[in-house]
Formats: sequence, structure tokens, C-alpha cells
Amino acid sequence: MRMSRPLSEAHAQPFWRRPVALLVLMAVAQPISFATWSALLNNFVIGAVGFDGHDIGWLHTVREIPGFLSFGVIFVLLFVREQVLAVASLCLLGISTALTAYFPSLGGILTITFFSSIGFHYYEAVNQSLQLQWLSRAEAPRVLGKLMAVGSAATLVSYGLIVLFWDALGLSYNIVFMTAGVVTTLLAVAAYFIYPQYEAPNPQRRELVLRRRYWLYYLLQFMAGARRQIFVVFAGFMLVERFGFDVHQVTSLFLITLVANMVTAPMIGRAVGRFGERRVLVFEYTGLVIVFALYGGIYAFGWGLLLASVLYVIDNLFFAMAMALKTYFQKIADPGDIAPTAAVAFTINHIAAVFLPAALGYLWLVSPGGVFFLATGMAAVSLLLALLVPRHPEPGHETVLSPLLARIKPAE
Repeated sequence: MRMSRPLSEAHAQPFWRRPVALLVLMAVAQPISFATWSALLNNFVIGAVGFDGHDIGWLHTVREIPGFLSFGVIFVLLFVREQVLAVASLCLLGISTALTAYFPSLGGILTITFFSSIGFHYYEAVNQSLQLQWLSRAEAPRVLGKLMAVGSAATLVSYGLIVLFWDALGLSYNIVFMTAGVVTTLLAVAAYFIYPQYEAPNPQRRELVLRRRYWLYYLLQFMAGARRQIFVVFAGFMLVERFGFDVHQVTSLFLITLVANMVTAPMIGRAVGRFGERRVLVFEYTGLVIVFALYGGIYAFGWGLLLASVLYVIDNLFFAMAMALKTYFQKIADPGDIAPTAAVAFTINHIAAVFLPAALGYLWLVSPGGVFFLATGMAAVSLLLALLVPRHPEPGHETVLSPLLARIKPAE
């Protein structure tokens, strides 16, 4: 990435060298490793390492520590450009994924997962910042939806290859982890050398930014992180532990969710643009209250495999609606706050992630259904917070309470 080019001149470049094309390439590279790791993780740690609910909780706690420390991105950006950090993080993710099967022990898995997580979370923090800087407010919902669909397509290919060849070729965990990690690393290297360094028009602050007027965004991020952990850690684990899903069965279910996401993500992007962030977030959290309550019912009433599978697919679809939280922040933020606030928001998003998986791992041993009923309450709190998002958010009107709070407290 030896050249530097103002973002305003990017439209003169061939499409394949524009910022959006780089976002597409990175949207392909990241899920190849992360999706493969996610698809194989539960079977690998249960079959090869002998994990139980307590162990899987600790694994995800360790995995989320770099997410909690995402504010460190700000200090790294004092020395490295955001675009360079994004591709370097992808390389770390790819290399760590490639080496995963070489550490079939609790300590080994925790260590390699920690390094993989640094790559994943630092990439996500910087990528979100680049998206919001490079996309205009008008085009952001539509393009974000398409980028999610692209990521789903890359994940679909990864899962599809696992389903087709896992049994047919007698693949091992090592071969699959290694292949996925190497592909991600090669794509990241290509992104470094092919694309110029784009200069956004608004210089980003290089210090931590915590603003009182972003309080609702911070709370929504905190609740989203807490709620996400329960799904990521325990929903897939339930399918393997309670219903005995094999690798190809878990991956097949992932394939169904991906096809659905490829179809719905662009539609959700258009819905955010048409109906606004408030309505989309309210719809998401209402649906999650129902989904998590039904998850709990699987243990309380002995409901079967079909319902669990359907809920898993629906739960994944709601994740696409998280783009409404991104565009909400884009509308209320000062242009120079995007990079530092993205890093801080990632830390806030992962506060619960540091302790919740391990703590709920103990609860899982006693009452798996209780874990999901707790998530139901979290979704309900998120729903109440979403009702505070204005129909047309903007600086000075970040929440429906902004006019009242302006009378009570001095302006920031």
C-alpha cells in the first residue's frame, strides 16, 4: 500500500480498486476463517479435547478479552493507519486459525484462540470505522446490507465445502483449519498490495472519546454484546450437547442461515433506509424476546430438535439488523469521532463478554434453560432502550429524551 489517494478521487479509479471493492474483499476474507472456526469449534473441543459447558464458557471468555480491550486500537493507530491495521489483523486471524488444530488441549486452545481473537476484534473495530467513514449516510444502509450478503456468501462457500467434503474425503480438523487460515491470510496480503491508501476527508481523533450525548448508543452496544454471548456460546453448544449434531449437520444448519441472510441482508438495509433505525431495532428486539423464551422452553418443556433448529436460523437472521445500530451512530456522531468511538463501543460491547460466558457456564451445568431465560430479559431491556431512539436521529437529537436532558444539563 505504497500510494496514498484522497477518498474524493476514488470514483476515478476502476471499480475493483475503489474503497467499496476493498470493503468487499475484506468482507470475503474475514468469514472464511471465522466461519470455519465457528463451524468446527464445538465438535473439535468436545471430541478432541473433551470440553464441557464450564470449559466452553471459559474459552469464550478468553476469546472476548481482546474485544474488551478494543480501545487499544486507538493507541495502535498512533503508529499505524487504519487501513493497514485492518489487513494486518486479518493476517493474524488467518494465521491463528490455520494453527488451531495443533493445540488440542485446554491451555493450547485458550492460547491460540486469544491470538485469533485479537485479529478478529481489531479487524472488526477498524472495519466498522472505515465503513462509516467511506460510505455516505445516504448509501450506508444499502451498502452495509450488501456487504453483509457478501460475507454470508463467503461463509456459505466455506460451509458448503465442509458439508460436501468432510465425510467424502475424510477431512481432518487440521486440514480444514489450515486451508481456511491460509486463504484468509493470502487475501489480506492481496488487499495490502493491490489497493492505495485512502485518505478520508475528516481526520480521526487519536484519543479515547466518551461523550455524554452518545449514552444510548453505549447502552445498546452493552446489551447487544451481553445478549450475543449467550447465543454464540450456548445456542450452537446446545445443538451438539443435547441433540448430538455432527460436524456436517451443524454446518448444514449454518448453510440454511447463510442462504437466508444473503436474501434478507440487502432487504434489511433497504428497510433501515426506509423505516429508520428505531423501527428496525424495535422489531429485532421484540423478535429476540420471543426466540430466547422459546429456547428456554426447549429445556422447560422438552421441545424437540426441529424447533431448536428453526430458532437457530431465526436468531441468526436478527443479527443482520445490527446494521441499524451502526447507521444510528453514523447519524449522531461528529465525523472525527467515528474511529475512536468505534473502538470504545467495541470495548463496551464486550464488557459482559469477559465474565458472562464463564459465569453462565456454571449456570449451564445446573440449568441450561435458565441461561436462555436470562437472555430473554436482556432482550426485553434492549427493546425498552430501542424505544428511546428518535425517528430521525442527528447531533443534538440523539434520543427522544434529548430535549429534556438539554434543559437539565449544560450542552457538551
